[in-house]
Amino acid sequence: MSFLTHLECASCGAILSADVPRNTCACGGMLLARYDWTPIRRSVTRESLRVGPASLWRYAPFLPATHSEGAVTLGEGWTPLYRAHNLERALGCNALFIKNEGANPTGTFKDRGASVGITRAVELGIRTVILHSSGNAGAAWATYAARASVRCVTVLPVDAQACTLKQCASMGAHLFVLEGPWRAAGAVVAEAARRHGWFNVNTLKEPYRLEGKKTMGYELCEQLGWALPDVIFYPTGGGLGAIAIWKAFGELREMGWVEGRTPRLLVTQYAGCAPIVKAFAEGKDRCEPWETIDIIPGGLRSPDPPGGAAILRLLRETGGAALAVEKEETIAALAEMARHEGLLACPEGATTLAALRRALREGLVGGHERIVLVNTGSGLKYTPVFPEPAPVRVRPGQELRLVPEQL
Repeated sequence: MSFLTHLECASCGAILSADVPRNTCACGGMLLARYDWTPIRRSVTRESLRVGPASLWRYAPFLPATHSEGAVTLGEGWTPLYRAHNLERALGCNALFIKNEGANPTGTFKDRGASVGITRAVELGIRTVILHSSGNAGAAWATYAARASVRCVTVLPVDAQACTLKQCASMGAHLFVLEGPWRAAGAVVAEAARRHGWFNVNTLKEPYRLEGKKTMGYELCEQLGWALPDVIFYPTGGGLGAIAIWKAFGELREMGWVEGRTPRLLVTQYAGCAPIVKAFAEGKDRCEPWETIDIIPGGLRSPDPPGGAAILRLLRETGGAALAVEKEETIAALAEMARHEGLLACPEGATTLAALRRALREGLVGGHERIVLVNTGSGLKYTPVFPEPAPVRVRPGQELRLVPEQL
């Protein structure tokens, strides 16, 4: 059963029924799922979760699905939280962890929102969903829509990676590539949804994608022994993931399961698309649209982030910061994460390591703190951006000797 009671507008506070499909409030504000905490406290304990599935659905009482036993799932969530011992030594940190969302079924954290979003869409009778995506969300929603026999319409950028195009197409998505400026993608999707009656599942255009992503926050705390970290580095495009994680922290406080100071949020963006970093540095409450995007193909392509204002509030409320990372720094951090920890991260995830180096150098973060880097996807989807290898060529019978750079 679900303990979902209603939807609440984050902007004007309006209370709306959760029994019909909804995108945003009449005022344009994002809608948040709200729950009845009294019966949840009576029926759910931290110990009872231990016997739950090794997926995000272990947190079913905190999710909006009316019948969680019928959830549209591929085993997403409950991803590893690694202790990064080698990077600790290299950076001078005492407690550094990496949350590896690349272990999800389609290779990214987007599966969380797609699983819960499609589950709820099926319950509400929605038969076609539409979204625009720089790649990973499109692949995730196409996959879970296929699992649920729901039609998925996906709009991708013209420079989308070939693996993403093939992933979406293989799942039967109705695929479109936008040849104009990417900042027009939201309007293209909105118009198609209005014209055809399709349901818009873009970032913050419906309330349930967020509910899936908030399970990252639940997992972090459970995996840390129901304790909060001091700092979380999160690669941020549209902003939904970080908003969701901090919603989870609030709900865990509602349950009385965590104590102490709320973690500081440090968001990372590419220097070639950094509207949140710019707005934060200028002391603004809202982001201005970023004009020219110059990033590694893939995520963090959000020139006008839907969750920008909410992220800026979180940064200031938690005493956090926003850092921009150059492409060259990102590639170097990719190699460092792989070499030190054996983790093939996505470039978006690698921005957190590059930003951590700077944050330590500038005193934004202390080496004594408990730090979590969130790697949002698998590097296997990004192999074209990795440096080309330079293997030593040998012939049969030739002795293998390590060259100086291999020692």
